[in-house]
Amino acid sequence: MSEVLNATLEEQLEVLMRGVLEILPKEELEAKLKKSIATGKPLRIKLGVDPTAPDVHLGFTVVMRKLAQFQQFGHQVILIVGDYTATVGDPSGRSKARPRLSHAEVLENAKHYQEQFFKIVDRTRTEIVFNGEWFSTMTFDQVTKLLSQITVAQMLEREDFQNRYRSGNPISLHEFMYPLMQGYDSLMINADVEIGGMDQKFNVLRGREIQMAESKEPQLGLFMPILIGTDGKTKMSKSVGNYIGINEVPDVMYHKVYSIPDALLGDWFTLLTDLPRVEIEDLMAEVVSGRLHPNEAKHKLALDIVTQYHGAQAAQEAADRERAVHSGDAIPGDAVDAVIAAGSHKAIDLLVSIGAFPSKGEARRMIQNGGVKIAGEKLADGNADVQISADVLLVQVGKRNFFKVHA
Repeated sequence: MSEVLNATLEEQLEVLMRGVLEILPKEELEAKLKKSIATGKPLRIKLGVDPTAPDVHLGFTVVMRKLAQFQQFGHQVILIVGDYTATVGDPSGRSKARPRLSHAEVLENAKHYQEQFFKIVDRTRTEIVFNGEWFSTMTFDQVTKLLSQITVAQMLEREDFQNRYRSGNPISLHEFMYPLMQGYDSLMINADVEIGGMDQKFNVLRGREIQMAESKEPQLGLFMPILIGTDGKTKMSKSVGNYIGINEVPDVMYHKVYSIPDALLGDWFTLLTDLPRVEIEDLMAEVVSGRLHPNEAKHKLALDIVTQYHGAQAAQEAADRERAVHSGDAIPGDAVDAVIAAGSHKAIDLLVSIGAFPSKGEARRMIQNGGVKIAGEKLADGNADVQISADVLLVQVGKRNFFKVHA
């Protein structure tokens, strides 16, 4: 059994409470940590993930970083890969049922997920468990016993289910299974703490109830904020397009962080870096007072985040490249490769064809404002003919959107 590292209760709480929005029940974290210190027995920290997609973005890393902080103090992380829950689909925050995935699709996604997970979390202090180990062997009697743990009225207390019911959007019975399955996972691994976003509160509390029904010591729920995406408006999501993947190339990652709205700086420093709280507060005070330009703070943030996933040298090179792009001396790594038919094209048609603009009207307005360059020359006439061949023609829209156009 691993021994808890020699850290006081206060030292652990200082780190573990960083960025946390809520603990349920609050008093139990301190009690569990005290017991762990006294006995030398690590706490079992649970994170369940449904690998419904192969890529991890910074939004997912908020809870992963919290797992890593528990590991700093010798606690044991249990990663539950939801190969069965993923085929059901988490209804949390959804206005309609998730598309059901095949078991094979989930397992393939899980491979890629784990590769990225262990860029943040210590593999040596992590148990990996697939919940198919127990769900694949459950009898119908065991399923109905699990279903008896909750009522339909309790399920319909959920805001997402309420909204769907009122709006006439269907709720399938299999979706009612999901919170119970997540709770049953906690029973099977003897979880002490389950970490999740605020949207997971209903599911996490089911774990407590199921553990108590089996006379087990119940887990507590530790809830982290939902990371707002690069648009500054909504939860970071690949489907919305406001995400930063941890496998993205350094200069693309740097640029996306550097371009976030100023209002996100404090939360992103707190949730995505290890910069001490006092330093973050001082930094944000400098920005608010006008003594420090927000771009300087974004540069510091972008360097920190890119360094975590690609190393310090790559981060500095990304910063240098960003400056070169803005000065016109380089093109970014995320320049779009656009293939169209060889021959002569009207410039305005070309811009719409390569996806630079959704309509000719928007393209025309940008041209009139001097925001389009072709082969380094500012485009003045949208009706000008442009020749396309196998050679790459560079099209620039605005300061940083580049298209490498060729036949």
